Amino acid sequence: MTTEVKVPDIGDFDEVPVVTVLVSVGDTIAVEDPIVELESDKATMEVPSSHAGVVKEIKVSEGDKVSEGAVILIIEADDAGAGDAPKEEKAEAPKAEAPKAAPAAAPAAAPVTDAGFGKVHASPSVRAFARRVEVDLNKVNGTGRKGRVLREDVEKVLKSAAPAAASAGGGAQGGMGIPPIPAVDFSKFGPIEEVDMPRIKKISGPALHRSWLNIPHVTHNDEADITDLDKYRKEMDTQAKEDGYRVTLLSFVIKASVSALKAHWEFNSSIHPDGDKLIKKDFYNIGFAADTPNGLMVPVIKDADRKGLVEISKELMTLSKAARDGELKSKDMQGATFTISSLGGIGGTSFTPIVNAPEVAILGLTRSKMAPVWNGEEFVPRLMQPLSLSYDHRAVDGALAARFCVTLKGLLGDMRKLLW
Repeated sequence: MTTEVKVPDIGDFDEVPVVTVLVSVGDTIAVEDPIVELESDKATMEVPSSHAGVVKEIKVSEGDKVSEGAVILIIEADDAGAGDAPKEEKAEAPKAEAPKAAPAAAPAAAPVTDAGFGKVHASPSVRAFARRVEVDLNKVNGTGRKGRVLREDVEKVLKSAAPAAASAGGGAQGGMGIPPIPAVDFSKFGPIEEVDMPRIKKISGPALHRSWLNIPHVTHNDEADITDLDKYRKEMDTQAKEDGYRVTLLSFVIKASVSALKAHWEFNSSIHPDGDKLIKKDFYNIGFAADTPNGLMVPVIKDADRKGLVEISKELMTLSKAARDGELKSKDMQGATFTISSLGGIGGTSFTPIVNAPEVAILGLTRSKMAPVWNGEEFVPRLMQPLSLSYDHRAVDGALAARFCVTLKGLLGDMRKLLW
């Protein structure tokens, strides 16, 4: 009996490109075996098989765009259970990225997509590279076997396009009228090694670039006295260890941030597409930057206003582990209204986190430190937590940012207020 394997619920994403087909006709697959890899603007996700059996027909190709319910495979059900037959090894690992042409096209220009790459003979890594540097593979002359497009062919197009862009004057500028960074052959000055960037960085890089170019960033720096809070946190953490989880400062900051967001709703808003209104959100989903072997990911604590410190702590541990293990689902990274990026375990005194659009603010944390604080009569040692609040100046002004930080400092300085 044949069965259709379809794209499951992938959250709010629609028309997501297929970057890699992970199986071949004749493969034996088990339930939950990955069958295709999709790439949204936020993450790469593997789609698991909902059935076990032998692949009879593959209904999608690399470069196709799919949505929930689209048929991926036709399989012949295997009543005896799925085997662990090895899958066909995929295309070669990508090499390091060559110098790019202009960073981004002007806003009016249509971006290069892989919608028409379906008939082009090229590996997944070459397709991904072409999308990233905005080269249309249909216009590349493949020099590989049977006309296969190689990475070198794409790089050749890039190099030939750069002089043409430079001679065009205004055309040499990228988005926002910014001139491109000239390519440099560093090998002329000494030994070099080209190391390919992790996939997560390749995906998040353009989004960060877009946010930096489109949002007028301002960063407000302050400090919160967490001396008493940290004593209480350590007591909670001692008990939590016995129960199999940890209580970190981030749990308290999430709880305090929700209260501060309620007091200053502008930080929990987004700018309306027409540019002259703010979208006020009456829900509080807090994203947090998680450091993983493949780069930063941003899981989201949903409805943080309805959760206590213990529940938030447990969810932080669960989501962080899923991020490190590469098991985060797309829904786990959607819907954030405010983001926190913590470098406290590493160091630093302050930094400028980039706003995670369409949010309008992000809070950065660096390592807390003991410092002498004047109490009106004498200097006393207090544990101070640096705060770096970056915000979209179109939605938030400096005075409001200062008030937000004062509110946040007050909450972190008196943990009793977190229970209000």
